[in-house]
Amino acid sequence: MISALVLAAGESSRMGTDKARLGYNNSTFLETILSTLAVAGIERVAVVLGHHAEQIRQSVKLGGAEVVINPDYRLGQTSSLQMGLKALESPELEAIVLCLVDHPAVAAPTLRQLVDAFRESRAPVVIPTHEGRRGHPVVIGRQLFDELKSLGPAVGANTIVRKHGEATRFVAVNDPSILRDIDDPDSYRRLINGQP
Repeated sequence: MISALVLAAGESSRMGTDKARLGYNNSTFLETILSTLAVAGIERVAVVLGHHAEQIRQSVKLGGAEVVINPDYRLGQTSSLQMGLKALESPELEAIVLCLVDHPAVAAPTLRQLVDAFRESRAPVVIPTHEGRRGHPVVIGRQLFDELKSLGPAVGANTIVRKHGEATRFVAVNDPSILRDIDDPDSYRRLINGQP
């Protein structure tokens, strides 16, 4: 089984408002990501919330997603990843699709392509690329879960990904949205206006 983990616990300080609740395509960032995961056929999803968790829960339709609250979200993204992994852990879990709330425009066929690449290769990490640049989301195989869970809070998950670089599977996708990190008002304005 392949599940998804959506990280949405940060303070969105550069944006100035919670990215999870930003409007996009008559929905919100977080609702859009959950809908895309459902269309891609990923049935089990955990969402990690932290900053303004209760407001997000009340204003965003989370459907059947499992909500994990990270009280230590200020320690950084690694702490949220670790809490999400613990919540999803099961003997059947083969891999997770790790999604970031600031990449709302990734298409469902892209997700399916990444999952198919994992199933075919069993690589520890599957990373999408567009025009030679790496993006998100990434698929992480269970062989890396213990390493990720043992990281210190100040150590980024990319240190584990880099360590397994030779075994990583890169998948070229025709989806520039894997590169779109909507992190500040200017990038959000361009997204809403359909600008690159």
